[in-house]
Amino acid sequence: MAELFRDRRFLVMLALGFAAGIPLPLTGFTLRQWMSESGISLAAIGLTALIGLAYAFKFLWSPVLDHAPPPFFRGLGRRRGWLATIQPLLAAAILALGFTDPASAAQVTVAIAVLVAFLSASQDIVVDAYRIEVLEERQQGYGLACYIWGYRGALLASNAGALAMAELAGWTAAFAMCAALVGIGFLAVLLGQEPEGRGVAATTWSQRVRAAVVDPFADFMRRRYWVAILGFVTLFKLGEALAGVMTAPFYRELGFSRLEVAAVSSVFGLVATLGGALAGGYVVAKLGTARALIVTGILQMLSNLMYVALAQAGHSMPMLWAQVGVENFTDGLADAAFVTYLSMLTSRAFTATQYALLSSLAAVPLRTLAGTSGWLAEGLGWSWFFVLTTLAALPAMAIMLFLLSRLPPREDAPQAEVVPIPDEVAR
Repeated sequence: MAELFRDRRFLVMLALGFAAGIPLPLTGFTLRQWMSESGISLAAIGLTALIGLAYAFKFLWSPVLDHAPPPFFRGLGRRRGWLATIQPLLAAAILALGFTDPASAAQVTVAIAVLVAFLSASQDIVVDAYRIEVLEERQQGYGLACYIWGYRGALLASNAGALAMAELAGWTAAFAMCAALVGIGFLAVLLGQEPEGRGVAATTWSQRVRAAVVDPFADFMRRRYWVAILGFVTLFKLGEALAGVMTAPFYRELGFSRLEVAAVSSVFGLVATLGGALAGGYVVAKLGTARALIVTGILQMLSNLMYVALAQAGHSMPMLWAQVGVENFTDGLADAAFVTYLSMLTSRAFTATQYALLSSLAAVPLRTLAGTSGWLAEGLGWSWFFVLTTLAALPAMAIMLFLLSRLPPREDAPQAEVVPIPDEVAR
């Protein structure tokens, strides 16, 4: 543990994780809170789920960032040069987003938010590559932990912190604050070191794309029930995604203030998620992966009914605390079992690549289907809408039971370390 304080690289990873986490709420929950206060319709707010498609398709332009030299800051090296190029553009885009007005020109707000998401996803690509290359194999666990805690801290800053700043000084000031916080990552880039001995291999573009995308997918499609696996990964978070897009306008319509939402949904919600992830690791160890996946999957599905209870209760702070606590804790529980099982399904020859690509592609239907949540909420009303989000988990549960009966996990196999990972889907 003392190594974390002695080695500057871990502090750099903490700061880069912070810079990577800042943009996500600004194109998700925080943006939707702003739009709901501006009188934007639920149908239009639901379509903001499409803004995050950049995170799902980032593997398409990752070979460019991996292969091409950066256009600026080449003296810093390939990885740091790309980060130093992207981060000022990202900060400028976030600042510009704060100067838009969703009430009068929502199209401009959304267009700049799409640019923020694209630059954020590009930053993620380079940070992930930098983390893997700059740290030794035995240091990867610590490095990932530092990145995750930095990322989670940033989610608080650009969610609860941005809402609090908007309450005090307005939305422009809130986005300006978040733009300035990206500078922490830029400072880390300047103070960090470029990975050594990681030059670009002398391969063609087609060879690199084949190795990065084609071969892992070809290997995956040769295994049994690969279509069912893909369906399970795709649908597992569908109910959570549908509900998550509508959370901000839902709280707004019930009369909860920015500061109430910031304190309960953001701060307490993060604590509940982390607690659920830790408890999930214990549940997986005690029950085994298969039974833990069933139990936690059912709890995650039923937790959406807490939204129904809150809709019936109206502006009730005790019920808000209960809803946020139950939902986030069960999400953390389910994520622990889900990540463990998914890790067991990937081929050891392509573990990281298959997991990354599956995760990216799994987000595509969630981003697109979740775009209909506004229309559904308008047509059904809040209570029946959240009942529907609960039922949306049933197809994934059915596929999960099929897979567990055909491809039961090896409980004696080494299990992946369960850590709370950044969630680019829900909010």
